[in-house]
Amino acid sequence: MAGEIDYKKLIEAALFMSPGTLSLQDLSNITGVKSVGHIEKMLDELRGEYGNRDTSLEIIEIDKKYMLSIKEPYAGRVSGLASGPDITKRALKLLAYVSKNNNALQSELVKIFGTSTYEHMKELVEHGFVDRRKQGRSMRINVTNKFKEYFNVPSQ
Repeated sequence: MAGEIDYKKLIEAALFMSPGTLSLQDLSNITGVKSVGHIEKMLDELRGEYGNRDTSLEIIEIDKKYMLSIKEPYAGRVSGLASGPDITKRALKLLAYVSKNNNALQSELVKIFGTSTYEHMKELVEHGFVDRRKQGRSMRINVTNKFKEYFNVPSQ
């Protein structure tokens, strides 16, 4: 019937247009479907459809939120087309280390990377890729959900 909304297609469109992840509640608000359980069912069906298709796209879950993403090896080939925050090479190296050693102390990072760590850490915090919280005389460093979304790191 013309004009009738296919909610599963609306969920797909929302995931396509969103620059980040969407929760079940976000999708409920967008579609107007009040039952989060029904949203979850439609999302699971959509994820299954993408899993069964021969496509470069997939729906991934990051901390109970969802996004439409590009599978490897395609993501690496087209990632330059996406706009995103420019990060200095040194900050990117620091971020790679932090992502592998989450919950590191900033004082440990300074010993490894030198005093420029403070400048690069500020850059990473400004971009929202890491957060810091005081621990003793140092700071405890963790990657954020924004980091996981931006680099398509799935939940474990």
